[in-house]
Amino acid sequence: MKKVAVVLAGCGVYDGSEIYETVITLLSLDSHEAQYQCFAPDIEQLHVINHKTGEVMDGESRNVLIEAARLARGEIKDLTEAKAEDFDALIFPGGFGVAKNLCNFATEGTNMTLNPEVARIATEFAEAGKPAGYICIAPTMVASIYNGAQCTIGNNAETAAAIESMGATHVDCPVDDIVIDEENKVITTPAYMLASRISEAAAGIEKLVRQILEMAQ
Repeated sequence: MKKVAVVLAGCGVYDGSEIYETVITLLSLDSHEAQYQCFAPDIEQLHVINHKTGEVMDGESRNVLIEAARLARGEIKDLTEAKAEDFDALIFPGGFGVAKNLCNFATEGTNMTLNPEVARIATEFAEAGKPAGYICIAPTMVASIYNGAQCTIGNNAETAAAIESMGATHVDCPVDDIVIDEENKVITTPAYMLASRISEAAAGIEKLVRQILEMAQ
């Protein structure tokens, strides 16, 4: 049975991991008889967003690991415990928390840096030649881990240009498809960078999961 590490960024599209994308990922893994373990960094979120109004909730703070535990039904570990040697593949669901908590693309753009533990685990998988999936906005992290890898966030020109300027190769992709970098074993899909309904996001994510499990040794 394949074992997959899933790294979360909190809970909620605007300040954490996108809930639908995460649930679809976990459901698809389970449907293919793969085991998964969720991880998240034990850090404070960049900020807390009121998901009803979209406004920053001044004076509030939340912990990424504690919030992500909501998505994982409590079955989650600190990212410091994750080791590539224990898993066959790695997946990062999307959500703006990826660009705010796992890295700082949301605030620094092309000058972004990765959270140290995110950089460590992603690099471990890359160096081990194990497949990794990056969903939605998560492909903005690809250039920091792989040299010239192909990836997609769909067709948003500004984000695609940022990815290119950081050293990755962006490939336009429809919502229901994936981009496969065979050499680096990186698989990406647009999900809610393009999706207007949950079934559209699911189509690409399910393809990504199938491809990752096929590539896993």
